[in-house]
Amino acid sequence: MITASLPLGIEFHGVGAMLSANCYAPQKYIKRWSWEIFWLAQASWCWLILPIAGAIITIPHLWLVITSSPSTLMLYAFLMGIGYGIGGTAFNISIRYIGFSLTYSIAVGLSSILGTIVPPLVRGQAAMIIARPGSIWVIFGILAGAAGIAICGVAGRMKERNLEAASGKRGEFSLFKGLALSLVAGVFSAVYGLALEVAAPVADMAEHYGAGVWKGNVSYIFVNSGAFVTAALYSLYLARRNRTLSQLVTLPSETGSRGVGRNHLLAMLTGTLWYGQFFFYNLGHVYLGTQYAFCSWAIHMIMLVLFSNLLAIVFKEWKGSAGRTRMTIGVGIVALAAAIIMLTWGNHLGGVI
Repeated sequence: MITASLPLGIEFHGVGAMLSANCYAPQKYIKRWSWEIFWLAQASWCWLILPIAGAIITIPHLWLVITSSPSTLMLYAFLMGIGYGIGGTAFNISIRYIGFSLTYSIAVGLSSILGTIVPPLVRGQAAMIIARPGSIWVIFGILAGAAGIAICGVAGRMKERNLEAASGKRGEFSLFKGLALSLVAGVFSAVYGLALEVAAPVADMAEHYGAGVWKGNVSYIFVNSGAFVTAALYSLYLARRNRTLSQLVTLPSETGSRGVGRNHLLAMLTGTLWYGQFFFYNLGHVYLGTQYAFCSWAIHMIMLVLFSNLLAIVFKEWKGSAGRTRMTIGVGIVALAAAIIMLTWGNHLGGVI
């Protein structure tokens, strides 16, 4: 029997969000690799190799758990993982048209809301959750988080405009294309949280065989491998079209294979950080207990955006922005922090110790 602990649940979610906020930092140091080769390499780690390795290490009697679980649930989780992979691809393409900040705001905000409210609605638990003590704080926390994410996105777009005005250069901005892709990304990214809910009976089976707090790691085998299929197919399609597949073993320059190993290490680091976020997400979800575990997705998403923007301030990415822009991001950060406090307080009133 796992004892719920609100402080541990929030702390583990925080660790996972911090890893996620940094997961694409290594990409800045990739040299002479096309996007599709980087995406294929990092996806191999975060969506295939590490989930399987993590489950083997932490789930006792893994094969028995898999063979004892309903095959239909594992198939559904896998198919939903394919949908999540579509969302991740749309997210990356959307950045080209409306920038990282607006894409992040729309996609993550929508994912946060849908991934939190849809599972209770599907299970018919919405009325029961609303009747619990502290539920109003949880609801306000989710809404405050969505508002904070939106404000941070607006601030990010303002910053991009400030930089464009200073440099005299304009990017390939297209609100219609970017908005459409961001909406696709938000909806399909929320599918990841739903897929974990679908795979919950498999995780319970793992707990039955002694997995304890690590039980959720078995779910990533099916969900993440589905995402890998999408990423691999799209990357291989681009690699064939652009004739870049050879970059896996040699770089397009006179250096040949020199440096390709470094790129692979950076891709592995990216994948490890990405997988790490959900390794700790599982622990946070488990320690929140059953009362308000449904808001794990919202807590993770809100913390992710909060830490991403705080790190941007620490690394002086807002330097040179107008005063109004800096004030806007400050308001967004305050809203995100308030959302975390509301969600924590709501969980406390709901009985999570």
